[in-house]
Amino acid sequence: MGVNVQPWNLWGLMTQVDLTIIANQLESTNARDRLMALTALKSLPADNAVPLVQKVLYDEHLPVRSLAIFTLGENPNAACYDLLLNLLERDTDYAARADAAAALGALQDLRAFEPLVRAFFEDTSWLVQFSAVVSLGNLKDARANGVLRQALNSSESIIQMAAMSALGEIGDVESVPLLLEFIPSEDWLIRQRLSEALGNLPTPKSLAALKYLQKDSHPHVAEAATFALERLSMS
Repeated sequence: MGVNVQPWNLWGLMTQVDLTIIANQLESTNARDRLMALTALKSLPADNAVPLVQKVLYDEHLPVRSLAIFTLGENPNAACYDLLLNLLERDTDYAARADAAAALGALQDLRAFEPLVRAFFEDTSWLVQFSAVVSLGNLKDARANGVLRQALNSSESIIQMAAMSALGEIGDVESVPLLLEFIPSEDWLIRQRLSEALGNLPTPKSLAALKYLQKDSHPHVAEAATFALERLSMS
């Protein structure tokens, strides 16, 4: 006579087997195995996955460590915020701090607002500053508007572009006059990012600027401006 296994018991058994296999993979000396294990964790409940992620949170192989940090942002439980905050504020590796800042944005936990602002102003790595700006946009918290406007003055063009996108995501229409100062930029990537941002900021000045950018000599800028105009017309 066969054993009657209820579906929920079977699922629990399968999960336990999966966790055992993944835990063993995370102990492997082969970095590829550890990467595959982290990828598999994304399909498991956060409360099961996060304790295992912590096993490689300080892995010596940078890609493994980076994926572990991002996994905390994509598959969160109650412990993730504190783990990521500790990395952002205390880790000596700027790449880990940058990854932590990005993961905090993915969490969309508004407690991260002040730590991200501090990271932008106080961290010496432009990569961390860039991640902080992007994540402030992901939070979509209007308190970030002033910080993001200051980020437009960064000496790093990649931070300027991140600030443009973030201001667009938050919908800071009052920043439009500042954004329009970038229309004459010689960097077509900046003009493209400007067009994309203006597509989220419905003002008469935005429309006028996009019609001008629609005639830009670079096709990617003109295409972005056209798409942005279409988006504004539907809003």
